[in-house]
Amino acid sequence: MKCFSLCLGSTILAALTIVSCGSHSVSESAGSGAVPAGVDGDKAPEAKGYKVDLVVEGFDRPWGLTWLPDGRMLLTTKSGGVYTVTGDTSTPVELVGFPEVYDGGQGGLMDVAVHPDFAKNGWVYFTASTGSGQANHTTLIRGKLTGNRLTEVKTLFEVTPLKNGGQHFGSRIVWRKDKTMLLAIGDGGNPPTKLDGEWIRNNAQNTQNHLGKVLHLTEEGKPPAKAAVSGGRPEIYSYGHRNIQGMCIDPRDGTVYATEHGARGGDELNKIEAGKNYGWPKATYSKEYSGPEISPDRSLPGMVDPMLIWTPSKAPSGLAIYTGDKFPEWKGNLFSGGLVTRDVRRIVLDKSGKVTSQESIKIGARVRDVRQGPDGWLYVITDEPGGRVLRISR
Repeated sequence: MKCFSLCLGSTILAALTIVSCGSHSVSESAGSGAVPAGVDGDKAPEAKGYKVDLVVEGFDRPWGLTWLPDGRMLLTTKSGGVYTVTGDTSTPVELVGFPEVYDGGQGGLMDVAVHPDFAKNGWVYFTASTGSGQANHTTLIRGKLTGNRLTEVKTLFEVTPLKNGGQHFGSRIVWRKDKTMLLAIGDGGNPPTKLDGEWIRNNAQNTQNHLGKVLHLTEEGKPPAKAAVSGGRPEIYSYGHRNIQGMCIDPRDGTVYATEHGARGGDELNKIEAGKNYGWPKATYSKEYSGPEISPDRSLPGMVDPMLIWTPSKAPSGLAIYTGDKFPEWKGNLFSGGLVTRDVRRIVLDKSGKVTSQESIKIGARVRDVRQGPDGWLYVITDEPGGRVLRISR
């Protein structure tokens, strides 16, 4: 089993070795199989040598952000809008034949991703919740973007089964080098939400459906030639996830990282590998919102332990790995947005991929997404009415 770094709050078990709050590093306690410990998730020191500037504002709860080959930003809003951004000017995209978005609870129009061969095919991919409050699911949608008009819209994939309520849709899209995609799907929601007579979240361990999974799909929304999970649905890449809203691929070596929400504490950073089980809800540091433990187990055989845990929750959304030259000291670090902590966490990894420390880049608003721009700076979108695009630079 993997060891992981743990950012704990005030109720740390005496058996854990606590890292000095002065150093804010993350280390392991002594002894074979010892549980590593870290610092309070709300008390990461502030990063130095950066500034945050406004790029553009006025969006209704923006959700996803990417760039087109011509340098324009492409941005989604939860309520169903799509915009291009040039400089400090945003332009709405006309959506022709786009399915109706279920904008309820955590649902809405979510992520956006440009096909690697966009210059040839013009394809843009979106995730959205569709349906109604009583029967809904996450849907993968593709359209052809020409100027500021999206046409040839097609639904490529729909999550099964249908669920009710407005919780835990995921969702992020990332492209692999082979031009297939990974798609993160939430577990469907918290108790008292049920499916077939049991808590819906238990479906994260059911490899016959899509809830609580990372899926592997072709550009047409089809399963790959080879299944990752023996006996499971062919499109399932990994399982045992609660609600991933941050995911990225290191372009240097193809490593996939993801952040997912816990309930009351227990937010996770994971390295996502094909065929692996990430434990939820059988093994977790998260607790019920009402206080009791969700599971007595923190780690179980055959399940992957997190790289990093945040307790109390920071509510991670958006994740980027920095590969630019504007911040050479940040190269290879992960950057995770926080909806609750209202910041971006710089997460430092050593050469072996282990988390060694983290710092806070103060934003002062709910951070929904973090991306590295083509200019080498980091960009953030804020989850709020009148939402903003911000640039992190020097």
